Amino acid sequence: MKISDTHLFKKPTLLVLSTMVVFSSLAAACSSSAPAAPPKDGATTAKEESKTPSKPTEIKIMADYTIAQPPSPDNPVLKEFEKKTNTKLTVQWVPGGDYSDRVNVALAAGDIADLIKIPSITTPLFRQMVKQGAFWDLTPYVKDYPNLVSLDSKIWNNTKIDGKSYAVPAGRPLNGGGFFSIRKDWVDKLGLKMPQTMDELYTVMKAFKDNAPDGKKDTIGFTMRGANVIEEVFAGTVGKWKEKDGKLINMNLEPEVKESLIYQRKLYQEGLIPQDFPVLKETQYWELATSGRAGVTVETPEALFRYTMDQWKKDPKVEWTPMVSLSPKAGGKAYVSQSTGMNGVLAIPKSVPEEKMKAILKFINYGSGGEGLDLTLYGIKDVHYSVVDGLKVANDKAVADSVGTASWGKMFSTPVVDLWQYAAGMPKEVYQRNMKIAEERGKISTGDPTIGLVSETELKMGADYTKKIADMKTQVIIGKIPIEEWDKYVDQLKKDANYQKIIEEMNAEYNKRSAQK
Repeated sequence: MKISDTHLFKKPTLLVLSTMVVFSSLAAACSSSAPAAPPKDGATTAKEESKTPSKPTEIKIMADYTIAQPPSPDNPVLKEFEKKTNTKLTVQWVPGGDYSDRVNVALAAGDIADLIKIPSITTPLFRQMVKQGAFWDLTPYVKDYPNLVSLDSKIWNNTKIDGKSYAVPAGRPLNGGGFFSIRKDWVDKLGLKMPQTMDELYTVMKAFKDNAPDGKKDTIGFTMRGANVIEEVFAGTVGKWKEKDGKLINMNLEPEVKESLIYQRKLYQEGLIPQDFPVLKETQYWELATSGRAGVTVETPEALFRYTMDQWKKDPKVEWTPMVSLSPKAGGKAYVSQSTGMNGVLAIPKSVPEEKMKAILKFINYGSGGEGLDLTLYGIKDVHYSVVDGLKVANDKAVADSVGTASWGKMFSTPVVDLWQYAAGMPKEVYQRNMKIAEERGKISTGDPTIGLVSETELKMGADYTKKIADMKTQVIIGKIPIEEWDKYVDQLKKDANYQKIIEEMNAEYNKRSAQK
């Protein structure tokens, strides 16, 4: 079934191409109010157009990709970008799994492309180089580029360093991303109701195991993919920091995290989660879900459909449904996670002359809205896709040319409202349901209040703490150590001068950013 009701879209774009490209390579493409619709032609200001040089601007780019093969140097989409933006592009595509390390090597060597994708605004070496004046302060210039200005101000604020914008966020939607999804057909078959609390979720998972709605006795409850979401529901925040009364609280030291460990320990003891979950690979999580062995998992709505589409085609009664939210307990606040709103940031080194820097911003602006965004996500009309009933339908050429969010989409801001709600082949009613769920989530979603903030002490010592804490949590869940050992470790952290210094520094940075808003 195709989606023909184009009036349903807040923006006239759907991720048909990106989902096909990602599905074909068996690799995942990617993590408030929707941005204002940019100009349809993706153009910059008239003043800027008058400055367009007759000779193409040569731009060297370093960016990541997460599909089987990156676009080739003679890629038709690259050539179209060059034509539309009067540029000559040389792109160094780096596999996503290696990207952070490769960026650090490039920064350390001073071998920096004219436009470089930085994995995170908190990348230590990048921040150090920013403070040394190695990258352009883009704050005075961004206002001239409408597609960049249209990005949510919250996302821009989360990427500032000392109140200034040294990079353009590779924007993504804030809401509608990964959260719990459940086999609603199993819920209905067993006469249960959709869970609203963690206790109700436990009851449903136990019923899945005990009653085996698929008729097999190897059924479990939860795949444990994205298991950190359990802790987030209990803690009421994404990550380990929560804002309370204007102050950041480290939730690892709070009783809510202990409650989440006790909950997960119970799931493990009763066989409601895989007994080997600490060593499972990505494909194994999904095999549990698509083989009918598990009835709960965590994923974005579009990827959920993409991975379970064959399962649904074989048995149309299979109904995976994204959940709107969950409360830690009865009467508790409903929680659903909010994304960071970005997939890294795009920076320009100060070695690039000012006029070329402006040309690069124009290039980013073009790919982030209007016809340029269509080119980013879908490729060239009648070459990579055709429009059927208002829907962009990709063809084999799109797959061959590596078009979509897993390649060109990594280089631009693509916060289209339905980015995580649609997948190729999805029926209209499923898409409409997903959009409604995304809208409901947007009313109550909670994010990480520390996005873009850093503690110097954590940069130096945080990795050791993170590993130790994660190991302790896993050992508690599988019963290798008693919960009392966790209590003792928390007491140690409360007395640990360096850990407390991290908390102090994060609060200082949080207060500084709040004062700059």
